[in-house]
Amino acid sequence: QVQLVESGGGLVQPGGSLRLSCAASGSIFSVGPMGWYRQAPGGQRELVAVITSGGSTNYADSVKGRFTISRDNAKNTVSLQMNSLKLEDTAVYYCNADLTYYRGPFRYTDDYWGQGTQVTVSS
Repeated sequence: QVQLVESGGGLVQPGGSLRLSCAASGSIFSVGPMGWYRQAPGGQRELVAVITSGGSTNYADSVKGRFTISRDNAKNTVSLQMNSLKLEDTAVYYCNADLTYYRGPFRYTDDYWGQGTQVTVSS
C-alpha cells in the first residue's frame, strides 16, 4: 500500500521549534515534488513549503526565514524544521507528494496526502 506517514507534531511555546517528518512507503518508483500544507481551524488548507526532487524550494511568505524544508531522495522522506514558532502557526500540517508507484506490472502517478499532524503553539 502506497502512503505518506507523518510524525513530529505537538505542543510548543511561542518562539519554540518543532520538526515534522514524512515518509513515503510502498512500491515507490519515484517521488516528485514534496510539500507541507496546513489548515487552521475554520481556515482553508494553504501551502507552507514545497521542494522539488532537485532541491528547489518555495515558501509561503508567512514562514520565510523561520521554516526550512528538506528531503532525502534515497529514503523518500521530507522534513520541515519550524523555528521561532508563532501562535498563528497553530494548525494541522499535511504532507503532500506526487508519487509514481507500481501496482502489478503497471506504473501510476498520483497525488498523495498524509493523515495530518497537529501543531499547537500556545503559552
